[in-house]
Order: sequence, then structure tokens, then C-alpha cells
Amino acid sequence: MIHDFLCSRIFLLALTVGSYVLGTAIYRRTHIALLHPVLLSVAILVAMMQGAGIEYEAYAEATEIFSLLLNLSVVALGYLLWEQVDRLRAHALSIVTSVIVGSIVGVGSVVGIVYLMGADEVIAISMAPKSITAPIAVAVVEPLGGIKAITSVVVICVGIFGSIVAPKLLDWLGISDPVARGLAMGAAAHGIGTARAIEIGAVEGAVSGLAMGLMGAVTALIIPLSFS
Repeated sequence: MIHDFLCSRIFLLALTVGSYVLGTAIYRRTHIALLHPVLLSVAILVAMMQGAGIEYEAYAEATEIFSLLLNLSVVALGYLLWEQVDRLRAHALSIVTSVIVGSIVGVGSVVGIVYLMGADEVIAISMAPKSITAPIAVAVVEPLGGIKAITSVVVICVGIFGSIVAPKLLDWLGISDPVARGLAMGAAAHGIGTARAIEIGAVEGAVSGLAMGLMGAVTALIIPLSFS
């Protein structure tokens, strides 16, 4: 009976929301990178599911509403893009060029590092889409024989790292232009970076959302060509 309650939709929804709220409160108090809300909430959920014997399939089914809300939030980025459409149009060439170069450098650098460390092609494929949003990354590596679990973990870690480090790094480099800042965060740290960019400003958020989408499309073309 207790196990049935732990597997219920209400409990799992409450556990997910509660884990993130707790993680946010802890991070705001400590500002420790390893206690980022996303990372901490995932750790809490994994520990609870393992301890209670809850299968991932049961959790995914109970919390499918979050997937729907996530899709809606991505669509909502379109409003930010519409508000900044004139500014984006003025920087169209630089945005597209930066995303293409960034994608090539991003994929090439991680694949090169993986091979230098002695890993095989499967690991290289799994880690190549580190800078694009998880759904696209998983869809890219699966037909190529990559390991989806590795891809998901790497993508989440890169997003968290980018959302924490990017604003401070851009400040240190003296990059204050909102278009450049948003472009860097969206191209390097996908959805988590875009969420942070929206907190910084409307322009940064709009450009970051556009960069995230373009980065996903370009990388999805580059990776299959690289391993064909």
C-alpha cells in the first residue's frame, strides 16, 4: 500500500516540485555550483526512487505534465523573439555565423579531447552534442549508436556549468553587448543557459533562445556527417 502511494501521480509530482524548491533554496543560500537546483533535485529524485523501488517508467508516466509544460515554455520563447525581431534581424548574419562556427568548434573540441583520452567512438558520439538541448541530443546520438544516458548527463552538466560560469566569464572578458551575451549562453548552455539569460534581460533571453534552436539544428547536421 505504501509503495502504491509512493508510485502515485500526486506523490511523484509533489516530490519533483518539492525537490526543485528545496534545491533552489539551498543554492540561493550557499551559491555552491555542485548544489545547483537542477543537479540537486535530480540527486534527490534518484535517491528517493532507488530507495522506494520506483521504476523510471512509472515516474515518467506520472510526471508527463511537466514535459507538456516544458514544451509550452519553449514555445513561449517565440514571444521574446517577436519582441526583439528588429534587433535580431539586424544581427542575423553575425548570429548565424557564430552558431555555425560555435557548433563546429564545440563538436570538434569534445571529440578531439575524448580521443586524446583514449576513449572509443561510442563515447565520442555520446558526448559530441554536449551543447544542445537534451531532446535533440538524444535523438541525434541514438541512430549513431551513442549511449543516451551519457549524453543526457553530459548535456545537463554542461548546461548547469554554463549557466553558472558564463555570466561571470563574460563580465570578466568585458563583453557587455546583450546580443553577444545571449548568443554565447544559448549556444553553449542550451535550455538551462537560456533560462539564466532570461533572468538577465529580455534581449539576452531572446537571442539565447534563438541561438539554442539554431545550435540544435546545425549540430544535428554536423554530428552525423562527422561520424559517417
